[in-house]
Amino acid sequence: MIPPELQPSSYRPYISTSVSAPSFPTFNRERNPNPTLHSRNINSYASSSGGSAGSSRSLNNSRFSPSSFIHNTRIAVALVPCAAFLLDLGGTPVVATLTLGLMISYILDSLNFKSGSFFSIWFSLVFGQIAFFFSSSLFVTFNSIPLALLAALQCGQTNFLIGIWASLQFKWIQIEYPSIVLALERLLFACAPFAASTLFTWATVSAIGMNNASYYLLAFNCVFYWLFSIPRVSSFKTKQEGSYHGGEVPDDILILGQLESCFHTLNLLFIPLAFHIASHYSVMFSSAASVCDLFLLFFIPFLFQLYASTRGALWWVTRNVHQLQSIRIVNGAVALIVVVVCLEVRVIFHSFGRYIQVPPPLNYLLVTVTMLGGAALAGAYAIGMVADAFSSIAFTTFSVVVSAAGAIVVGFPVLFLPLPAVCGFYLARFFTKKSVTSYFAFALLGSLLVIWFVMHNYWDLNIWMAGMNLKAFCKLIVANIVLVMAIPGLALLPPKVHFLIEIGLISHALLLCHIENRFFNYSSIYYYGLEDDVMYPSYMVIMTSLVGLAVVKRLSVDYRVWPKAVWILTCLYSSKLAMLFITTKSVVWVSALLLLAVSPPLLLYRGKSRTASKMKPWQGYAHASVVALSVWFCRETIFEALQWWNGRPPSDGLLLGFCIVLTGLACMPIVALHFSHVLSAKRCLVLVMATGLLFILMQPPISLSWTYHSDVIKAARKSADDISIYGFVASKPTWPSWLLIAAILLTLAAVTSIIPIKYIVELRASYSISLGIALGIYISAEYFLQAAILHALIVVTMVCTSVFVVFTHLPSASSTKLLPWVFALLVALFPVTYLLEGQLRIKSISGDDLEEDNGLANLLAVEGARTSLLGLYAAIFMLIALEIKFELASLVRETKLERIGDRNGGHPYPKMRLMQQRRASNLATFTIKRMTAEGAWMPAVGNVATIMCFAICLILNVNLMGGSNHAIFFLAPILLLLNQDSDFVDGFGDKQRYFPISVVIFLYFVLTALYSIWEDVWHNGNAGWGLQIGGSDWFFAVKNVALLILTFPSHILFNRFVWSYTMQRDSMPLLTMPLNLPSIIMTDVIKIRILGLLGIIYSLAQYLISRQQYISGLRYI
Repeated sequence: MIPPELQPSSYRPYISTSVSAPSFPTFNRERNPNPTLHSRNINSYASSSGGSAGSSRSLNNSRFSPSSFIHNTRIAVALVPCAAFLLDLGGTPVVATLTLGLMISYILDSLNFKSGSFFSIWFSLVFGQIAFFFSSSLFVTFNSIPLALLAALQCGQTNFLIGIWASLQFKWIQIEYPSIVLALERLLFACAPFAASTLFTWATVSAIGMNNASYYLLAFNCVFYWLFSIPRVSSFKTKQEGSYHGGEVPDDILILGQLESCFHTLNLLFIPLAFHIASHYSVMFSSAASVCDLFLLFFIPFLFQLYASTRGALWWVTRNVHQLQSIRIVNGAVALIVVVVCLEVRVIFHSFGRYIQVPPPLNYLLVTVTMLGGAALAGAYAIGMVADAFSSIAFTTFSVVVSAAGAIVVGFPVLFLPLPAVCGFYLARFFTKKSVTSYFAFALLGSLLVIWFVMHNYWDLNIWMAGMNLKAFCKLIVANIVLVMAIPGLALLPPKVHFLIEIGLISHALLLCHIENRFFNYSSIYYYGLEDDVMYPSYMVIMTSLVGLAVVKRLSVDYRVWPKAVWILTCLYSSKLAMLFITTKSVVWVSALLLLAVSPPLLLYRGKSRTASKMKPWQGYAHASVVALSVWFCRETIFEALQWWNGRPPSDGLLLGFCIVLTGLACMPIVALHFSHVLSAKRCLVLVMATGLLFILMQPPISLSWTYHSDVIKAARKSADDISIYGFVASKPTWPSWLLIAAILLTLAAVTSIIPIKYIVELRASYSISLGIALGIYISAEYFLQAAILHALIVVTMVCTSVFVVFTHLPSASSTKLLPWVFALLVALFPVTYLLEGQLRIKSISGDDLEEDNGLANLLAVEGARTSLLGLYAAIFMLIALEIKFELASLVRETKLERIGDRNGGHPYPKMRLMQQRRASNLATFTIKRMTAEGAWMPAVGNVATIMCFAICLILNVNLMGGSNHAIFFLAPILLLLNQDSDFVDGFGDKQRYFPISVVIFLYFVLTALYSIWEDVWHNGNAGWGLQIGGSDWFFAVKNVALLILTFPSHILFNRFVWSYTMQRDSMPLLTMPLNLPSIIMTDVIKIRILGLLGIIYSLAQYLISRQQYISGLRYI
């Protein structure tokens, strides 16, 4: 087929004339109503008498037009698998480097920093290539250093081409550098076939072996020659409307020139042969088959080249159509003879000699007549030689002769020889007359010939293969071949009977799935590493799936099958690929069922309007129910996949969680594509996914009786391998996980407004109390199992926390008066619970137990429980501080907006976001002013919660990390939650929010440094008056205290600056900076050294900020 941009003018658009187009002797200025490209075959423009003058490819002869790169698909076919192969070779370092770089590029692109995104992509590729050179094992894999260097250069070239492809996606490069963009496009098309065919061959050889590597290279060369060397129109050349002389396409809008096309042809013809000679030079003349390999590796690409010339591939050789046709005929005849003879020697007589029923030398003659005649007929029809009555008669005659000769070769009875002859006659008549009746006659007779061949050669064999008798397999094969022969004829029938081709295609797909499933899954054992010889290779599954999907796509484009048939066929062909990953024998049918349930939103409704829901609500419910039912039928496959992943049978909760998650994922297309405007559908989908994830993470105890209806799951449950391998493991009670799941789901339901707590105060109170009780019981049962009274205190604490947070976020008319008392109760419960935990535990330990190891373990358990309790209260106070900070910020922001609305004379801005959703009848008078008056306690409560959280975290730092110096830098930002409160610090506001952090860090290191000095002097060292520097003496204390004092000026100045943000003299920070150097160099205490480093950093920061303020002020003036 001619490329779309170069199709004949009878059914294709045209190119308009312009001042930038090459001049021709004559041209037509009439406009074609079809506003796209118009030309005749590329060979037509090649025959132009004025073509020599129009061969210039200079930018002066064509106008650049920025647009999107239209060849992304063919570039992706070549470079995406290459990139995947290089990532596999490079390993984790390359993946990590590229992931980080591409994330940075994405962030820059989202910020509209296009040039930064462009350069980050290139830097990512450069550093990825460097990581590839160091992480890959090329020099170990290849025994030859030159080969390793060539492989490394090839990988680098492919990486460079990927960068070019990425560069062509940036529109700003097209606008600013048009000539570079054209050069990059040309370079990409010129080099991609070489790099892609090489890496594809490399990957195939790595997977399959080196025996037929040259043929792999030949096949890939042909594929990429077809993709890139057939003339293609540039994405960035102006394609104006107009018709050139003879419907020609000017060659300056093509991507490749004569030189690149010549190199592509040389690569196609000679590189596979040269590769074969280089790898088989010692045995290339050892046998007739080896010599035939040499001829095949040259003449098969040569034949392909001649066929590609019908699509314009040889436009650079000659511009005369008659010369090209004579080249095809003469060279094609010679190449065809050589290829046929070599195939007879290399394939037919070598592999299929036992099916040839004619004795020599007659067998050589008849096989040659059959193969050479069939190839000649196919070639003549392909290049368009069958065009008149004489050629049609000759074509029919040769078809009859070839069919009869082929029948004789396979041993068909001479008495019935007219049957294959008539079959060949009807096939030729179909090609010459386009008669559908003739094709069905050929299909019927051909089916009879296939049935005879199968029964004659295989029917009497008593062989079992793929778990079934050979006779049953022969029946399936014959049925499949009959369908294959009938489907092309059914496709030519009128649209009224298109249901016949749909039935034929679906039947063929079902048979193919069944045959491949039997061959792939029943021929050997693929479970837990026990693997036998493979009867049906994986690449055959992939190839048949891709071919089937391509045929379905083509028939769908030609409107020969309807969307429902496309949906079914797509699911069937795609489900076969599941065999490559999951070894369950029923995985094909389970996957097909699941795909049929999931894919309707994507395939059946895509042609409808996008403005409204493409599904009706009842259809959405029906599809969701079918999806859930399909997932239930897939439970065995999910179970075996989880068992393979974990190495042991999964729990019921885990299995149910994966089923729920899979159901949610399968329902996503329904919600996203058809009910995206329905908020309740999105909320329900979120709840379903959250439920599944919680079941996976928590794995609550659940008895799923329906799982035991499966023999596979029942057998796995009764297996004793777990106990024999892993031993008996004491199970921990997991029923509290149900409470945590319920609490999380309640919270999600409330957040998504499924539970309308925003509008009903009573429901809000019930929700908060229920949430607190669930969390309190869960925490008590999971972490504090001893004292019942402690459980009650923890439940009360969690209820208070839940009520406080919920009613602070969604206040009611009276909640602002009660919440301070709730917080006071929460603060009072903290010391009571903490002391009660220790006292109850210690009383349970007797004095005798303290002397034993058990008592020591109990004391450690007490400390661990107290630490857990401190962590719980730290989290509670942090949550309260965050909530109050958020509410105060929202209140201040909306108060400002209301004032702006009043100042502008318009309606006041709506009440605060949390209030406007309440019912007007209940909260008519609950305004911002009232909230401000009655909520004056909020800053003080927030500050108390922040300080208590910070203090508890400091205690945890001492208990768990021994007073780590690094922890203060992570704990100090907690003080950002402090609020403006005149009772707390007068003058403290948003401008001073960083002051507490710097002061706390300074005081923490000062106090801990003094404590370290005191501890070294009075506890760990000699209290004498020795003069040893660094010893535990008074000189050591005086020295370090003095060095500590030297760090004070820089910190005092910086803290003053952070409080006021007023510009000071530039000399002060610079003058105090050297005072920190002795503290860094001479101190024996690490905390003083940290203070010195911070002092230098603070001084530099203060100087730079003050300098920037000064410069900004001058600019303003």
